[in-house]
Amino acid sequence: QVQLVESGGGLVQAGGSLRLSCAASGPTFSSYVMGWFRQAPGKEREFVAAISTSGGDTKYADSVKGRYTISRDNAKNTWALQMNSLRPEDTAVYYCAARSAGSYLSPKSYEYNYWGQGTQVTVSS
Repeated sequence: QVQLVESGGGLVQAGGSLRLSCAASGPTFSSYVMGWFRQAPGKEREFVAAISTSGGDTKYADSVKGRYTISRDNAKNTWALQMNSLRPEDTAVYYCAARSAGSYLSPKSYEYNYWGQGTQVTVSS
């Protein structure tokens, strides 16, 4: 059983940066595609970024491309989301997720098996 725990959320001014981290427990973490999703109040959960098992391939939502960077450290069972040039519209609860089936960097939340509890990111204008 994989358990995911996020950290690093908070309040930041527009234009600022935050780094989210997710720690995973479980013996097969390195074989999982990892992702980040977010959900703003009154909106559906949306894809943010995903990273392949080796870390060599990444995918981003158009809304964050060029501003966010996803990375992973399989030796430490962690992965991170560096968020730069933050905007008020980035305000949401951010969730880390793990996908155990296949290598596709899916943007579909239902294709991820495991989820963290979420961490709030608030960007003030």
